[in-house]
Amino acid sequence: MAREDPNSFGMGFEYSRTGNPTRGVFERAVAAAEKTKYCVAFSSGSAATSAVIHLLSPGEKVLSIDDVYGGTQRYFRKIVNPRMGIEVDFVDFGNEDNVQSKLKSGNGKIKLFWLETPTNPTLKVTCIRSVAAWAKEHNALLAVDNTFCSPYFQNPIDYGADIIVHSVTKYINGHSDVVMGVVCTNNEDVYRQLRFTQNGVGAVPSPFDCYLAHRGLKTLHLRMEAAARNANAIALFLERHDCVSKVVYPGLKSHPQHDIATRQQNGYGAMITFYCVGGREQSAIILQNLRVFALAESLGAVESLAECPSLMTHASVPDEQRKLLGIDDTLIRLSVGVESCVDLISDLDSALNAALISIK
Repeated sequence: MAREDPNSFGMGFEYSRTGNPTRGVFERAVAAAEKTKYCVAFSSGSAATSAVIHLLSPGEKVLSIDDVYGGTQRYFRKIVNPRMGIEVDFVDFGNEDNVQSKLKSGNGKIKLFWLETPTNPTLKVTCIRSVAAWAKEHNALLAVDNTFCSPYFQNPIDYGADIIVHSVTKYINGHSDVVMGVVCTNNEDVYRQLRFTQNGVGAVPSPFDCYLAHRGLKTLHLRMEAAARNANAIALFLERHDCVSKVVYPGLKSHPQHDIATRQQNGYGAMITFYCVGGREQSAIILQNLRVFALAESLGAVESLAECPSLMTHASVPDEQRKLLGIDDTLIRLSVGVESCVDLISDLDSALNAALISIK
């Protein structure tokens, strides 16, 4: 009878690490949200990323977008490259000439394209369909980390992605009380390999964490709509403030890839990056004076968070790479929550004004 349970994906239940009904319910729900046949849950987003890399063999290569989550680039640079015999190269997928150059030098060994869109933390948006075409042309898989948009605002499978990765810790769970990751796909062979890795490595979430994340998924649409409304209002406010030199938010017409975001996303999300005037002293003053926004590295929950990526989430990125990407000490990343928009803007205004006074 267990093999007939749809939550087991036809495999039945024999050992809780291998599969259990609570995890199966959650996996099927996320698969439905991402419009895929399969979903495999892991104990963290990093474990999910690692499982995707396990699809490759030594001697094969990964072509990754240049601006990625700090933990991902650290894993690629410090573990995958030197210890697994899998070369990882980084490129701006928005620059086709550079992409073609990387593909040519890859000598047919590039088997995985890794994409974040929007990226973390500079919110660069990439046309998924274009990258999917390059991957298909070179007989490679395309994996898209869809954490920033969530399944509510973007479904990469619609644009040719083979694999979708999420840090469930963020928007899917949405309440800062679970650490988890998932990988979604329509490819049965990929799914079987992921399931084998899930069981063999054992980086699995607990049934209770799956219950909590499933609970969070049920309010994803409500939370994303509320947070995105707040983010849009805050982005417009920041554009007008004297202490802000630049605002990056896909919903703003000033965003260089605003048109791409409008075409492939169902909303602009709730992540904002902005650059303050001055230097590290001013960004520190802003973060120290926030009262509603919490100073924290995470994102995607009901509460609003702020951080300085160059000193926190992306401190492990090599200095020269941070400079090329524009991740300097004046860049502040906001994860906008669902609190009162009036309170959030007032909080930012007070902190920004404190930084302005320090300059004058």
